[in-house]
Amino acid sequence: MVKVLLTGGNGLLGQKLIPLLLSDDDIYTIVTSRGEARFAEQYQDFQYFDLDITNRDHVFNIVHLVRPDIIIHTAAMTNVDYCEQHQNECWEVNVQSVAHLLHAAEAYNSFFVHLSTDFIFAGDKRYLTEEDKPQPINFYGQSKLQAEVLVKQSRVKNAILRTALVYGLVPNMSRSNIVLWVKKSLEAQKPISVVDDQYRTPTLVEDLAMGCYLVVKQQVEGIYNISGGEVLTPHQMALEVADVFQLNPTLISRTDASKFSQTARRPPETGLMIDKAKSTLGYKPHTFREGVSSLRQQCAVVS
Repeated sequence: MVKVLLTGGNGLLGQKLIPLLLSDDDIYTIVTSRGEARFAEQYQDFQYFDLDITNRDHVFNIVHLVRPDIIIHTAAMTNVDYCEQHQNECWEVNVQSVAHLLHAAEAYNSFFVHLSTDFIFAGDKRYLTEEDKPQPINFYGQSKLQAEVLVKQSRVKNAILRTALVYGLVPNMSRSNIVLWVKKSLEAQKPISVVDDQYRTPTLVEDLAMGCYLVVKQQVEGIYNISGGEVLTPHQMALEVADVFQLNPTLISRTDASKFSQTARRPPETGLMIDKAKSTLGYKPHTFREGVSSLRQQCAVVS
């Protein structure tokens, strides 16, 4: 049986990965996150540890206790503006923690799966492959790129999974996402302005979880883009959300990024191409409309 240690179990991706891992009889799942498990009542047959990934000794103690065959590192600080304003804290969470985990992984020869982001790119190219050169324009992107460098320089076998604009729904969510934000705004009859000059590949969290699972099962090394398959603007996404949820699209107005004052710069275009993941892993993401429709069904169950 393969022992898999997951960080960030309380997060959006973590909570979607847990049932995938638990459904596999060949995997023994160890989940870590900060604080109490938000999902404890839903699942059984796994270990849970409250883990501060920025604490080197704490990381070593847990990894020594568990001795995992695979570590999936999903925990990160992802609020782009907060990272820009709190750079030391961001560096501790997004870079130093990776160094701690990699050091521990080396001691037990654990395969390391690291989650990264499209924000490592400058945004001057709409269609990006795994071979394109990173050039981050904000501190969050810098921290995630440095984490990638550490992973590549380590002696452990590893896979780096880059994703973009993840959306989905889990209990006790700590952060919203574009689909839920549009839905909530339109349901409240609140007019929203949405940019139409940025391009992303929005990713259903269930698809990202499946991408992680496929990498774990195959233990393939290298860099993989794991995202949705369509390059869309947030404005296009918002109109799709309105249509699927049968909400008023006239509340949505088109704008551009120059109209917004944000602490951290955003890359204009980061469309991740997923051909490699499709051909190598057998990765098959939902369309954006299918993903939003799935979210609508989940919202109906929750409500």
